[in-house]
Amino acid sequence: MRANRTRASCALALVLTLGGTLTGCGGDGGGPGGKVRLQFTWWGNPDRAARTEKAVKLFERRHPDIDITTSFAGFDTYLAKLATQAAGGDAPDVMQLDYRQINQYATSGILLDLGEHPELRSSEIDRGLLATGAVDGKQYALPAARGTETVAYDAALWRKAGVPAPTRSWTWDDWSDAMRKLSAAKTSQGRVGSIDPGQSEDVFEIWLRGQGKSLYTKDEKLGFTEDDLTRYWEWSNGLRKQGAVSPAEQTTLMDGTVENTPLGRQKAIADFNWDAPVSGYEAIVGKGLKMAPMPVGEDGTAGQYFKPSMFFGASAKTAHPKQAAQFIDFLLNDKEAGAILGATRGIPANDTIRQDVLPKLEGFDQVISTYQKQFEGKLKDPPPAPPKGDASLQKTFSRDYDQVSYEHMSPREAARDYITEAKAELRQ
Repeated sequence: MRANRTRASCALALVLTLGGTLTGCGGDGGGPGGKVRLQFTWWGNPDRAARTEKAVKLFERRHPDIDITTSFAGFDTYLAKLATQAAGGDAPDVMQLDYRQINQYATSGILLDLGEHPELRSSEIDRGLLATGAVDGKQYALPAARGTETVAYDAALWRKAGVPAPTRSWTWDDWSDAMRKLSAAKTSQGRVGSIDPGQSEDVFEIWLRGQGKSLYTKDEKLGFTEDDLTRYWEWSNGLRKQGAVSPAEQTTLMDGTVENTPLGRQKAIADFNWDAPVSGYEAIVGKGLKMAPMPVGEDGTAGQYFKPSMFFGASAKTAHPKQAAQFIDFLLNDKEAGAILGATRGIPANDTIRQDVLPKLEGFDQVISTYQKQFEGKLKDPPPAPPKGDASLQKTFSRDYDQVSYEHMSPREAARDYITEAKAELRQ
């Protein structure tokens, strides 16, 4: 989770370094026989690629005047390539987008305002989710699927330690007590309770939201103070010193894969992650793998929220905006396409498609569906897409906490350093 954020930061920053406004377009004026040709790119694994190609073929059969040229790559490679294409004026006509890209790409003139295209319907998508793809009142991207954060854990070791199972009402104090007990238990095989939460801006955001605060305000300024961040890092640093969470040497080895988290390396019993990637722990943890809700604030306020796992957007310079909007509408709203794609991008954001897909899910997709179902109608709306500058601040957040965990800076000193850099980056 951490490494993916860092590499995404570098890819997004490349767009602003090389130039903000595009001068070219993704596709060309037409394909063979006068057909419209659209370029469509996404990140993902072979299963997602196979399902997506099948859906694309269906769209082409229904629209014989449109040809779709496709390409995909792994997450890190995709973000870097898309940033280079966008900066060079050659963004694809239709593209899969990450939550952190929306504001940067929209304000840099890269994305098409999809709200001006009636071909693209959005009435079946939750208003809160839909708002995360909007910037300055314009709809630049639509969510394809949704996810939420979780505490993934080895239930067998948890049970052997005699620690009460997590509940929807457990607080951060409850979580801290559980981590201390897990680390101290003789049955824990020398593992700590969890990954150190201090390194994660995602966890910090949920901790803040449980106190009625936020990472950013509506006018794109910091939504928390130096004191807030100091308290958070003092708490997590205290747990590290007590041996309840991972040491710096383990935490800084993370590279964005589940295999290199402390839980993945069998150095911890629990981890914080988004629900979809948790499936990667199955081969490591086995049948004992469970997911628990994120802890809540002391007054019971949940900071957890549904976040779009990814979006679809179109190039502002596409030669075929109408056809690009039609294709995105097909991917999001067509029932037959929904049946083909299933949950390959996460639990569908379209309400009707989601209800059609859920009974057919298998394996860990079904586990994720069950996990999400308990939160229906009970979580607050997600925050808007992060402001320009957030991508680099994620890297700063982890870097500053590394200074704390290696005991080069105090939590107060690191928090002061972060706030100073954040205000400069956000131009407050």
